[in-house]
Amino acid sequence: MYFKVDPSNGLPIYLQIIQQVKTSIAMGRLQVDEALPSVRQLAIDLAVNPNTVARAYLELEHEGIIFKRPGQGTFVSSQGVEMSKKERVKIYQEHLEKSLVEGIHLGLEVETMERVFKQSLDRIISARVSAQNRE
Repeated sequence: MYFKVDPSNGLPIYLQIIQQVKTSIAMGRLQVDEALPSVRQLAIDLAVNPNTVARAYLELEHEGIIFKRPGQGTFVSSQGVEMSKKERVKIYQEHLEKSLVEGIHLGLEVETMERVFKQSLDRIISARVSAQNRE
């Protein structure tokens, strides 16, 4: 498991950790009942205060995304994986919004952006179907 924080990001480090755990679950890199690094180990890996990691884990636990097994560690909950479906939509929406803002900054009209989106989606779906048919 690989996490990375950026102190100059502007987002508090504990929120960066929360975001990365949620994203890892959403992307399938973390599965139900998979162990997370211990608070101490993650703090060492990220070169942050253990209290920062503990705060992130506590928030994730309150949200039901992770749970603790006394003496065994911290694990991804089934609820966390279910919530990750919503997280995938959120991630997609954030990426799409960045692209739309870029289109606006480039001076593209709404109709042009809609057409390009539809063409791109159609092309990607066609390529995926073609690849599946070859398998």
